[in-house]
Amino acid sequence: MPADYNGRWEMVSNENFEDVMKALDIDFATRKIAVHLHQTKVIVQNGDKFETKTLSTFRNYEVNFTVGEEFEEHTKGLDNRKVKSLVVWDGDKLVCVQKGEKENRGWKHWIEGDLLHLEITVLDKVCHQVFKKKV
Repeated sequence: MPADYNGRWEMVSNENFEDVMKALDIDFATRKIAVHLHQTKVIVQNGDKFETKTLSTFRNYEVNFTVGEEFEEHTKGLDNRKVKSLVVWDGDKLVCVQKGEKENRGWKHWIEGDLLHLEITVLDKVCHQVFKKKV
């Protein structure tokens, strides 16, 4: 049985986010705003089906997917590109590979206790975000 990702998760740390945004060619002004945002993730999981929302005072981003099914993702809340995304289980981790303009692009989610970890990779840059489950 995979991990239970359901819930509202509040950001507690955000390491190396600016370098990842630079690798995505996100403009200077947007990077300066985004790096200071306090993000909230809302995840609704029903088996392998996920509805995810990343909320902030600046921009919101929503992506829905089914584990194991490739889908076209428009990253309009991020770098405004179209990528082919595929999310798979690796044990209790969710691993996403995104194919498009940028090489080595994707993310991993995993849970440790009441913390949700997100590792975002673009080119040779890696960002590690941590969210605490809101009770």
